[in-house]
Amino acid sequence: MPEIILTQSEADALISMEKHAVSSDVADFPMRGEKLTVDLISPNKKEKFLLDIYRGLIEMRKVKYQNRARQIIPLIRLDLGGSPHRNPDGEEIPVPHLHLYREGFADKWAFTVPADRFSNLADLGQTLTEFMKYCNITRKPNIRIGLFT
Repeated sequence: MPEIILTQSEADALISMEKHAVSSDVADFPMRGEKLTVDLISPNKKEKFLLDIYRGLIEMRKVKYQNRARQIIPLIRLDLGGSPHRNPDGEEIPVPHLHLYREGFADKWAFTVPADRFSNLADLGQTLTEFMKYCNITRKPNIRIGLFT
């Protein structure tokens, strides 16, 4: 499949675009080793997005929240747990970290998680809510957080 490249202004527009959950069905937050993907759509229904939630199998604290556009373009990804990330310039960013689309690099750049946008990274439910807000998901999917999440 050919790689789809966005300009930075196109990516920024997609990131800031309002997103709505397609379904109101209840989905369970994934257990260890599982992944949940939720369909999202723009209010004018011209752009489709995906919200991915992935839980690591071995490392309990490894969680990934991701917002994709056009099926394959990662716009924003929050990595909790796992390994540090090395940016293209050689700088190592510890976990947790946030990946943002960057023209010419896709999601290869990571940044320190902004403390003013994410208040308690240990609380996976609260962090998911704050991630959805960060991605401008205004009609949120109905994701049930389990007792042992």
